[in-house]
Amino acid sequence: MFVIFYKAAVSFFTFTININDMAVTVRKITPADNKATAEMIRTILREFKIDKPGTVYTDPTTDDLSTLFEHTGSAYWLAEENGEIIGGCGIYPTEGLPDGCVELVKLYTSAALRGKGIGKLLMEKSIESAQHFGYNEVYLESFPELTTAISMYEKAGFRKLSAPLGNSGHFACNVWMLLIL
Repeated sequence: MFVIFYKAAVSFFTFTININDMAVTVRKITPADNKATAEMIRTILREFKIDKPGTVYTDPTTDDLSTLFEHTGSAYWLAEENGEIIGGCGIYPTEGLPDGCVELVKLYTSAALRGKGIGKLLMEKSIESAQHFGYNEVYLESFPELTTAISMYEKAGFRKLSAPLGNSGHFACNVWMLLIL
């Protein structure tokens, strides 16, 4: 177990935090990270058997996330240890969402490091980014297979919706949730 005392105003710079004797660096994505990040995401989707059309698995933007997250009002955070990407999460103003709403996107953590708080740290950093940009709602799409993630979202205040919002293009997702900030 660990406690994170990082609650300063949102920083768009790199920071390192000690989690369970690991020095985890959290930073924004760069073009050099695209290949490793896409590989991590697809590995995790295969692990949960959700590597199918209508997900980020086949979404062409998955291979060039640094360009995608240059969009105004978006941010994508990576966690790395010893130079290896171990997780990622971000926010993106998905087309069709209500005014003031942003989507929490692409939250993934390497299998060997789950349960150590890295996903929660990345989610919180992304929510702080949403607040920084002035959003008042955070929407997400997921799968019932991702039970641990869904539980984490619910503990953070996300509530399930009966239908999707916006036009993410990820029609295979069948869990939709919303957080009011």
